[in-house]
Amino acid sequence: MSKRFTITAALPYTNGPIHIGHLAGVYIPADIYARFLRLQGHDVAFICGSDEHGVPITLKAKKEGVTPQDIVDRYHANIKTSFDDFGISFDNYSRTSAKNHHETASEFFKTLYDKGEFIEETTAQLYDDEANQFLADRFVVGTCPKCGNEESYGDQCEACGTTHNATDLINPKSAITGATPSLKETKHWFLPLDKHESFLKEWILDGHKSDWKPNVYGQCKSWIEDGLRPRAVTRDLDWGIPVPVESGDGKVLYVWFDAPIGYISSTKEWAQRNGKDWEPYWKDKDTTLVHFIGKDNIVFHCIIFPAMLKAEGSYILPENVPANEFLNLEGQKLSTSKNWAVWLPEYLKDFPEKQDVLRYVLTATAPETKDTDFTWKEFQARNNNELVAIFGNFINRVLVLTQKYYEGSVPSPNAFFEIDTETLEKVNAFPESLSKSIERYRFREASQELMNLARLGNKYLADEEPWKLIKTDPERVQTIMYVALQVSAALAIVSEPFLPTTSQKLKTMLQLPTHSWEAVEKGATLLEPAHQIGTAALLFAKIEDAEIEHQLEKLTQSKLENTLANKVVEPQKETVSFEDFSKLDLRVGTIISAEKMPKAKKLLELQVDTGIDVRTIISGIAESFTAESVVGKRVTVLVNLAPRALRGVESQGMILMTETPEGKLVFVNPDAAHPVANGLKIS
Repeated sequence: MSKRFTITAALPYTNGPIHIGHLAGVYIPADIYARFLRLQGHDVAFICGSDEHGVPITLKAKKEGVTPQDIVDRYHANIKTSFDDFGISFDNYSRTSAKNHHETASEFFKTLYDKGEFIEETTAQLYDDEANQFLADRFVVGTCPKCGNEESYGDQCEACGTTHNATDLINPKSAITGATPSLKETKHWFLPLDKHESFLKEWILDGHKSDWKPNVYGQCKSWIEDGLRPRAVTRDLDWGIPVPVESGDGKVLYVWFDAPIGYISSTKEWAQRNGKDWEPYWKDKDTTLVHFIGKDNIVFHCIIFPAMLKAEGSYILPENVPANEFLNLEGQKLSTSKNWAVWLPEYLKDFPEKQDVLRYVLTATAPETKDTDFTWKEFQARNNNELVAIFGNFINRVLVLTQKYYEGSVPSPNAFFEIDTETLEKVNAFPESLSKSIERYRFREASQELMNLARLGNKYLADEEPWKLIKTDPERVQTIMYVALQVSAALAIVSEPFLPTTSQKLKTMLQLPTHSWEAVEKGATLLEPAHQIGTAALLFAKIEDAEIEHQLEKLTQSKLENTLANKVVEPQKETVSFEDFSKLDLRVGTIISAEKMPKAKKLLELQVDTGIDVRTIISGIAESFTAESVVGKRVTVLVNLAPRALRGVESQGMILMTETPEGKLVFVNPDAAHPVANGLKIS
């Protein structure tokens, strides 16, 4: 029976492009789920839009010297185009700067305000006297009070995931001017989460213990058991939705309050465009609401937004919030600020026609229960060894042989052997197993089950070897090819949620009549005898080593550029006279022995032949060089530096060192191309 589903995907901030972490965490699993439900014949509203009121947007605008509207207009277009080009099948992609959203969010706030669901409080907030403004969430950085991360934001620590208020930070600094903020009183409206604590305990801790993912349930449980506190729903800013009450001048709705309402306003927009009534998708108890998010949004979608909906009184609550963990890149945390990411627009430019390859790899390695790692080598391996060698190879064999033996016409089967009926029965079982995985939000498991269907077809052909039997038993080959074509048609249908471009391409090649997921499950004949298929074409192309090396080089270059851009250059010291400089006695020397100083992490004890003597020099280079690797090195030595005792050993000089642009410590060496004697004075 057809059911109604409202599926939301987290609203991306419009302060930068989409990257693979966003895709793996939210948008690909949400798209798989929406496509799957549509194939089941369900009524689906797949909703998203740009979050355009976040503080990162205002920070970026200040940095670039433009308006926040300039930033959101630029990135809204970029993000929407990327999603379209990649094939994310939103029913509506809106934006929170739209008039419809401002009206919807204002109306929602006003409803709660009129019902007395807010409390007003005058509190001391952080204030930047230099910038002459209050500092909310991302306008503040400081030390996390829970884990000690010194780069925590004012609303959340990305190191430990804890959410907090800006005033909770230790040693807070303004992200605008770098100044230490002061405290200044201001009035705001708060949503008293503590008022809804008993409801949330019953709804989440009792009602969803068995069906919500452990990471989601665990984070909610921790938050609730720690005791819920009122949370501000307004803030002092000039960018956002104005607070729609008389005493709200100069204040806007907090982004965490207005952003999830964006799902509702986007649904309204979609419904109006399609002549539908939006309310059943948000207010009918028979509708299933599912939020797809990343783990940093769990609290907002599982505790705060449901509390808002409950307080309003007419909305349904989410049935599930299948949040994913984080995706890393080449062993390091994805970082937009450090440009350590694979950006979707760049990927689509470098790998045109390979949208499904990235979908498959990110699904096969999805961070569903823990953080996972994307590597370009694995990307290449899964494409070449699975999509090309298994899925693509099977389809190409079947279509080429059908054209060769029967001029593209599906042959009539003759007697079925046990292997034939067994294979068809296994094919018919795949829709159910795929459904079970998808319905439990186990998309990684489902992607591998899909590949098992391709493996089944490949093994069947390899075992039956129709290319050998065609001369001795052509009647048997007709049955083999008929079965193989049914497997191909089943792949075309059930691969659609995972590989939509590939699915459509395969359906076109097979000239496949319209068939449902249910048809495969019930064992219907998908390609009738005498049906004419189209011309074979490769579904996937091999990815060469050079393409992967290019991507790795781009990452290396990004890391280097970020290092150089963020390198702290020490200020020039005060000018010295020539007479002072001439007092330095710099000579060429050779390290003749070295050993690690006991209980000293950074120090090596060196014996250096300076040409005038052999002296002991203690050097703090042990983290960059082993004792064995420096013996025999030619070095530049300051020999008339006053001796200094280090850990009980007198150091009688200094070896000159410097850093490469990559931050690697190296010796300041004499010219290696022109051998010079120890003791030569450098002038």
